[in-house]
Formats: sequence, structure tokens, C-alpha cells
Amino acid sequence: MILLSVMYPYSSDMRFDETYYCKTHMSLLHQRWGAMGLKEARVTRGIVASDGMPPRYRMMALLGFSDPESLRQAVATHGKELFDDIPNFTDASPVVQVSEIVSTRRVPEPEFADQMGGWTNVEP
Repeated sequence: MILLSVMYPYSSDMRFDETYYCKTHMSLLHQRWGAMGLKEARVTRGIVASDGMPPRYRMMALLGFSDPESLRQAVATHGKELFDDIPNFTDASPVVQVSEIVSTRRVPEPEFADQMGGWTNVEP
């Protein structure tokens, strides 16, 4: 699986409309890319950096695609429309990274941990 990370750097004076982002922008993303290989979409809000300072990123969208070609096609087809929507919710410029998911582990519920040998491995 391929992961497209779209990260919005934190700034104390940044404008970021989370309601618009989560309800409108992410809905648009699902409408456009849902049938083009988008398998998962997570939105996270930065809370704090490891040194106790403000987070490096205010918000991140973590978008899982089935394969690199699906991502390329989705970006080529609807990327401009989605990126043109960014000024509607923030004045920050996103940092974008494409990664390959090489391993995923899920922690089982405590009552099942012994039966499952601890972690469960989910192959990409």
C-alpha cells in the first residue's frame, strides 16, 4: 500500500478551519479519489512535539492508496482541484510525502492478547 501524507506545518498565527477541512475538503477528496484506489483516509491533529514544544504539524491527512499507479492517476485527475481548495481552509502550505507501507501492527484488545500472541501483524 502507498501512503500519501499531506502535512500542514504548525504556526501560532496560522489560519486553519478544521470544520471546513474535515467536512467539506475531506468529503470532496473522498468523492474524487474514492473510486480511484483510495483505501483509507485518516486526519490527525498535532498536539505536542516530543520536546514539549508545539507540534511540527497542525493537521495531517494520511491517505492510503492500493498502489503507486492509483495514486498517480488520482493526483493527475483531481489533484489540482483538491490543491486549489486549500486556501478555503488554511493559509499554510502543505508538506507532501509519498511513502510505501512496509509493515502495520495492531494491538489486540487485552482479553485477546494471549490468544493472539501479543501484536497482530497486518501485511500491506
